Amino acid sequence: MRDFHQPGRSAVLAQNGMCATSHPLAAQTAIDILNRGGNAMDAAIAGAVLLGICEPQMTGIGGDCFVLYSRAGSDEIRALNGSGRATDASSAADLRAVGHSVLPPYSPYAVTIPSAIDAFCHLSDTEGKLGLDTLLAPAIRYAEDGVPVAARVAFDWANDAETLQGHAREIYLVNGRVPMPGDIFRVPGQAEVLRRIAKGGRDAFYTGEVAEDMVQSLRAMGGAHTIEDFANVRCDEATPVSGLYKGTELVEHPPNSQGAIAILMLNILKHFDIAAMPPLGSQRAHIEAEAAKLAYDTRNRFLGDPDHTARLDHMLSEDTAAELAALIDPHRAMKGPAALSEAVHKDTVYITVVDKDRMAVSLIYSIFHGFGSGIASNKFGILFQNRGAGFTLDDGHPNEMAPGKRPAHTIIPGILRENGRVTMPFGVMGGQYQPNGHARVVSNMIDFGMDPQSALDAPRAFSDNGTMKVERGYSDAVRQELADMGHAVSVPDTPIGGAQAILIHDTGILEGASDPRKDGCALGY
Repeated sequence: MRDFHQPGRSAVLAQNGMCATSHPLAAQTAIDILNRGGNAMDAAIAGAVLLGICEPQMTGIGGDCFVLYSRAGSDEIRALNGSGRATDASSAADLRAVGHSVLPPYSPYAVTIPSAIDAFCHLSDTEGKLGLDTLLAPAIRYAEDGVPVAARVAFDWANDAETLQGHAREIYLVNGRVPMPGDIFRVPGQAEVLRRIAKGGRDAFYTGEVAEDMVQSLRAMGGAHTIEDFANVRCDEATPVSGLYKGTELVEHPPNSQGAIAILMLNILKHFDIAAMPPLGSQRAHIEAEAAKLAYDTRNRFLGDPDHTARLDHMLSEDTAAELAALIDPHRAMKGPAALSEAVHKDTVYITVVDKDRMAVSLIYSIFHGFGSGIASNKFGILFQNRGAGFTLDDGHPNEMAPGKRPAHTIIPGILRENGRVTMPFGVMGGQYQPNGHARVVSNMIDFGMDPQSALDAPRAFSDNGTMKVERGYSDAVRQELADMGHAVSVPDTPIGGAQAILIHDTGILEGASDPRKDGCALGY
């Protein structure tokens, strides 16, 4: 329980349904959908699409998603891969031939085919109750009428606005400038696209005038995208991966998501007595940072498209974790893994919903970097992700860019199970921090007995691209101790990630938690 003398958030408790996400309008929309008879999947889709209007620098219909969910009355966890593929004309060799060593992140080469809309339509058809016309109506209304820009959104907007290019600057700047908190942001072009999807389903997005607008806009900038690339988009069902941490099962989406890396991190941490360390002390932060370096190095070597990922069993193996744990010096920092082109990414939205029948949904949805590629379609203003920047151009690598491949993704939805019972859908945003974030939240709860809100509130540290980022919630003494161990310590300008969670108590009570690093909240009824 938190100290009520101190600033903070109380847990949100409810019996019938709960949503936790990063913007209040999306959380309220999800609860409205539940009250109208929709289930958790309906509510998650409605809230997620609206987040693309409320947080356009983070996500949108030009992006990708991953989803974990359990149906009402079942503890089986299902996975859906809504991430996009490279165009049929993609070629790492061609880019190497013209002098590129990494894929240019703000070019049409980085724009993989957006697949979230296909996933949302599929899930609405197969798991939802209310239909797309009902689910998309709130986002259509807000896209036309406008959304007041929230405080954290305005902060990120200012940091990322330089990414915007060409027509995107006309749409994503308000009167030619970066919006301030309270300014109204409207995207009527996207309202029209959503209206067409509500009527015609996924084909209204991937064929016809909307698809032609996207293809023509990308080709005008040098892209090789075709109508066939869009028409052929299909989401895929997948088999989740999981691992145990002191009796709690962490369930993650499989590759090309990096969920396996969160499991590997926890498997490494099991070799240390984390619970005996001060939760905000230097020793815990150091051991966690070293575990992250080793786990991320494994990711960088093996993770990629599901059909090309090498050695998934190796990443999930307890023996692998034991060998890596033995490399950690408890008193000295090791060199970090080689940097990836996506290391700067921090932009994602996450939504979780649990309904009265205890269907649980964990959904993450992103355009990758802030404002994605910075490229928007000319007619409808669809902002394109730059997920292709997650590919490598290294010849023969599992994650090498190639026609029809999916790139390695940073975004991961998570679900916890206790003794086979689904207990907590959750997610931690923040680019490549996410596996570290999942491990940190799980450890906060299991090793230190924190409730979900406290586990999300707690200060974070992350060894990222050679720098040990330590939030201001840590003491200066801890920062100095980490520096003495050999870490290059800094206080990040932007807080590390954001998170949402819903704990399903065995009494039937739902307990929602929402990260104060974002504008959002948990709401229940």
